[in-house]
Amino acid sequence: MAPIIFRKNKSMSSPDTPKIPADLLPRDGRFGSGPSKIRAEQVAALAADASTYLGTSHRQATVRNKVGEVRDGLAALFSLPEGYEVLLGNGGTTCFWDAATFHLIAEQSQHLSFGEFSSKFASAAKAAPHLKDPSIITSDVGTHPVAVADESVDLYAFTHNETSTGVMMPIERPKGASGLVAVDATSGAGGLPVDPTQFDCYYFAPQKSFSSDGGLWLALCSPSAIERIETLASSGRWTPAFFDLKIALDNSRLNQTYNTPALATIHLLASQIKWMNDNGGLAFSSGRSRQSAEILYTWAEASDFATPFVRKPSERSSVVGTIDFHEDIDANQIAKILRANGVVDTDPYRKLGRNQLRVAMFPSVDPEDVASLCASINWIVGNL
Repeated sequence: MAPIIFRKNKSMSSPDTPKIPADLLPRDGRFGSGPSKIRAEQVAALAADASTYLGTSHRQATVRNKVGEVRDGLAALFSLPEGYEVLLGNGGTTCFWDAATFHLIAEQSQHLSFGEFSSKFASAAKAAPHLKDPSIITSDVGTHPVAVADESVDLYAFTHNETSTGVMMPIERPKGASGLVAVDATSGAGGLPVDPTQFDCYYFAPQKSFSSDGGLWLALCSPSAIERIETLASSGRWTPAFFDLKIALDNSRLNQTYNTPALATIHLLASQIKWMNDNGGLAFSSGRSRQSAEILYTWAEASDFATPFVRKPSERSSVVGTIDFHEDIDANQIAKILRANGVVDTDPYRKLGRNQLRVAMFPSVDPEDVASLCASINWIVGNL
């Protein structure tokens, strides 16, 4: 089979759109925060297996072995301790938030809310009629709050990386807290380091650092989280089957999902996990993101027209960078010019409403391309 090669989009430049010199442009212009860049090698591996994998039963060994490869690969990547299990199901992170209100939160949860996505789990918990109103701790955008131990709380909900603002937070169990720690790691998993002893449920979707497509959720669960799922499932609490984490647990142990998954998504995910593990594991993948982040933030700090949106360096995300621009520079115009030159999805998060660009730096993104992006922005501003 001939190799699959990704080429830049043909220029959409009009006579009024600056054409960035080719030697400044990134080799690959995909910087989207999800769906993210998929490596050509992943697509080639899927194409090579297509005739015996795509269009086959998800209950048979061909697909179940691939699911097992995903589960074993994640256990290795995150160095999961004895007794931790990898669960998966359809629906993505949004589905998992609802599922968690049935089988992870016993009575009351505490949520750290510091952006669009971290607020959504809190909203789901507040809307659940069988739960007490959650405790919600907020902070200004561009920062993250800190959990407070509370004996009435049985689950603490954190977000490893707030995709909307570019803020990351360390994952540590609250001192003196006895509840479970559940972490939304949708954009952080695979691109940020984490100690599995500090969480009970680390859940995410594959369309960010794992360079696959959406529609699937994965959860790394401690023995305590497994016990909570089984206890609540046997308590008589009514749960729709689609949100039943006990059903997901039972199926995951068989290397399958409750209902039909997207087979291409699982294959792309397995390829990405293998690439990470073969090259050094989480230290390798998070190291690539950290290198890209150093390039982006160093450039912004040295610029006379751009600055990192997140003021505190320790809270600046290594996987999603947000860069503010001087009021005299229109960031949206820069994004449009970049897109016309084949560099896509650098637009800011729409609800944040800032004059900024948002740059994904997931492990598949080459740090050299981040440097080229910075050079391209310098050229655009110099030629506006």
